[in-house]
Amino acid sequence: MKNSQQKLNANQPIDSLINGKWQKHSKKIDVTNPVDGSILAQVSSASPDECLAAVDAAQSAFASWKSTAPRARAEILRKSFELMIAEQESLARLITLENGKVLSDARAEVAYAAEFFRWFSEEAVRIDGDYRRAPSGTNWLMVSRQPVGVALLATPWNFPAAMATRKIGPALAAGCTVVLKPASETPLTALAIAEIMQRAGVPAGVVNVVVPSPAGPAVSAMLKSDIVRKLSFTGSTQVGALLLAQAAEKIINCTMELGGNAPFIVCQDADLASAVDGAMLAKMRNGGAACTAANRFFVHEKIYDAFAEALTARMNALVLGDGLDAKTTVGPLVSKSQQQRVADLVDEAKSSGAKVACGGFAATDGSFGYAPTVLTEVALNAPILREEIFGPVAPLIRYTDKDDLLAHANSVEHGLVSYVYTRDLGSGMRISEALESGMVGLNRGLVSDPAAPFGGVKQSGLGREGAHDGLLAFLETKYVAGNW
Repeated sequence: MKNSQQKLNANQPIDSLINGKWQKHSKKIDVTNPVDGSILAQVSSASPDECLAAVDAAQSAFASWKSTAPRARAEILRKSFELMIAEQESLARLITLENGKVLSDARAEVAYAAEFFRWFSEEAVRIDGDYRRAPSGTNWLMVSRQPVGVALLATPWNFPAAMATRKIGPALAAGCTVVLKPASETPLTALAIAEIMQRAGVPAGVVNVVVPSPAGPAVSAMLKSDIVRKLSFTGSTQVGALLLAQAAEKIINCTMELGGNAPFIVCQDADLASAVDGAMLAKMRNGGAACTAANRFFVHEKIYDAFAEALTARMNALVLGDGLDAKTTVGPLVSKSQQQRVADLVDEAKSSGAKVACGGFAATDGSFGYAPTVLTEVALNAPILREEIFGPVAPLIRYTDKDDLLAHANSVEHGLVSYVYTRDLGSGMRISEALESGMVGLNRGLVSDPAAPFGGVKQSGLGREGAHDGLLAFLETKYVAGNW
């Protein structure tokens, strides 16, 4: 494999950020380009002891940061937003290089990610409380909010910018200091954002970034340190369950944004063109590598054939290739292992009777790509319907009875988001109420918004990110009963 490090910005950080300084470590992690497997950079890999040094730095900075005026914290976040927008193109290109997504998706991610800094710069000055007389009249009740403390933030590879800012923004707005652990597949974007925050005026120790590999021992050491008081994790349900068990030993406050298996319901009366547009957005945003991606398409039998034909035509028209190429509309998956996982799911579905309307094969050009795929006549017991696909594959299932539909839609362990398309708003609201998910897109293929509470039910997680809820996740409630 050729070394393509020259493709990176000359100022791109590749070392840990601990206590305001970029620190080199002897162990390195190769960051590869999913287009050709070439090495983009070798990033310093922090040992458990070096990660604990980052935790200590965050603890040392906490007292000063929590006492910093909310407006001052807000201005730093606002400046970070402005710098990210000013440098949107270079950040987008960096995301595409290490993640593989097409440049248009990367640009959209940077804009979305930056918006968390702007939103929480506004929320920083809206930390609420309460003051009132006790019903008995004997005393006064005062309620205030205080930052929970040092927060460990762990983010995945699929949205390396947005998942970082969605956690850093509210943590800093609340007065917490943080240690960010990005995914080892895509650490460069997180390091670039940390460097931007330094330029925006974040004090030393308030934001620390480490990339341990393997991550498990280092994360365990940080959770056992008696310093970390908050864990915010986005990733798989399996890893999230392990982290919850470890966090329980120290009773650490947790926000967990875990896996999804979103149903996309197309009712008999749905507007076909609108439903197909929504399906493309819900399925193919980020090439299907999103926890919010539509995973199971339940289409009423009266509209099934027309929907399948229209969706297949749209999927078949997509161009798989290098995300930096203007002609490309679908980039590669992040790794060879992820490519193989998607291929295995499709092959298993085919062996269970599913028919391939388009796609159904991995790229043969040496990239980690997988062709946009539509599977029809998928059986309700097909294994692909029980898994989070995390790739450009749309399995279609016929349905006739609404009650049966809801039973099948709710039959999985996850409950992050659902999508419903219907012209009957009343019916759409009733279906939305019956679906076991934390979010619903009603005649919309996109639900994510920094101003909206993001999160799921069942094994899709605990707590919410974004909106005012995201700020409260990093605050503890204190109540004082007094006579004054």
